[in-house]
Amino acid sequence: MNQTVTNDKPPLPQRIAHGAMATCLGVMAVAVFVNVVLRYGFGSGIAASEELSRLLFVWMVFIGATAAYPAGEHMAFTSLVGLLKNRPALIGAMTLVIRALVVLACGLVAWGAWQQVMVGMDSRSVVLAYPTALLPLPALLCATAIGVMALIEIIQRKPLDLGHGAEVE
Repeated sequence: MNQTVTNDKPPLPQRIAHGAMATCLGVMAVAVFVNVVLRYGFGSGIAASEELSRLLFVWMVFIGATAAYPAGEHMAFTSLVGLLKNRPALIGAMTLVIRALVVLACGLVAWGAWQQVMVGMDSRSVVLAYPTALLPLPALLCATAIGVMALIEIIQRKPLDLGHGAEVE
């Protein structure tokens, strides 16, 4: 019996992102569970539970969106591009256009998130008193990270992943 053992651990950034998302989800679940038990069991609750859960949920979503980009897990409309498989020049041009649009969209999201971060620097949340800039900050970081990854893909001329191009999306 000759078995080959492979160590297919995900890369460190992906493990960190998954750990951060799991931590956010775990803290949210405990906070909401304790708050529900306190409200229905004892007639009182923890006011900070809702604010904390909202903040952690926003961070979890944007960490997940950032981690999903390099894994190719974002929604993709590759059916039309898949029709160009026999025309490498056109598929290369479409890849460049798609990635340029991703960079443009990330720039717009980052600019809007930056403006919201600046607005939130001087105000605090009602219960926990954290700077409200912490709510749009993950959108800024996510858009910046995805935009940089897309730029790197443009520079490296990385082809689009058309592994699911046969499906109608």
